[in-house]
Amino acid sequence: MHQVKAKGILSAKNGINLYRGCSHGCIYCDSRSKCYHMPHAFTDIEVKSNAVELLEDALKRKRKKCMIATGAMTDPYIPLEMELEHTRACLKLIERYGFGAVLHTKSDRILRDLDLICRINRKTKCVVQTTLTTYDDALCKIVEPNVAATGQRLAMLRTMRDNGIPTIVWVSPILPYINDTEENLQGLLEGCIEAGVHGIICFGMGLTLREGNREYFYQQLDRYFPGLKQKYIEEYGNAYQVNSPKNQDLMRLLKTTCKKHGILCDINEIFKYLAEFKDKEEARQLSFFPNTERIE
Repeated sequence: MHQVKAKGILSAKNGINLYRGCSHGCIYCDSRSKCYHMPHAFTDIEVKSNAVELLEDALKRKRKKCMIATGAMTDPYIPLEMELEHTRACLKLIERYGFGAVLHTKSDRILRDLDLICRINRKTKCVVQTTLTTYDDALCKIVEPNVAATGQRLAMLRTMRDNGIPTIVWVSPILPYINDTEENLQGLLEGCIEAGVHGIICFGMGLTLREGNREYFYQQLDRYFPGLKQKYIEEYGNAYQVNSPKNQDLMRLLKTTCKKHGILCDINEIFKYLAEFKDKEEARQLSFFPNTERIE
């Protein structure tokens, strides 16, 4: 790791990334792409040492309460977080100043902060998101070697359910000829149903590849799936969007299952839900006043 002083921490869309770089080792990670212009090794975690101070200043200046999101580029619960506790410090600020939160992680380390998540959710709204790729924990350890196994993430989702915390699952990426099977998708969906997730985001069965992450992905295919790289090259070339040949059938299964079990799967509706801020304390105060007829 190395530390830097950041100039700002809150994006135009109210997102924060406390760290830059990652130690998860996911073979498909888009954040490795050169378009993000990371000036250091991907596994050399950049720590924004003044992130907490910057966030407090930004929240103080906000005229309107909103949802604060983290985890878009770097998981807020990488192992380093357990030592530095920057994510926890930021959650304390979010709770103190009455903002909502959206957290995206592949780690059950998030359970460390369940107390804060519950406090935020009682006041406003706190949504926990996670990514699920494969129902097979053994395969998970190949494509996502340093994250919580799928079984652990599903257990985390059930804990959030039991504490009234809304959850969103990203089913992504589904790797052609690796985990693009009906059996795998059905297993993931059954886990989501049991965990009572609010919504499932899936842009399609496949993945994206571009300069930087494509080379790393192919290296890992050679390591774990000999011969598959050549199949990808022949079938997809240098395409950015790499769709599974089973995309249509698997997407139909996903949408049908979500509709049957009342799980939101319209991406626009989910993003609208994630951005929507709710002041539950104000709503409770208004409920104290009974409806009365106007007297002329």
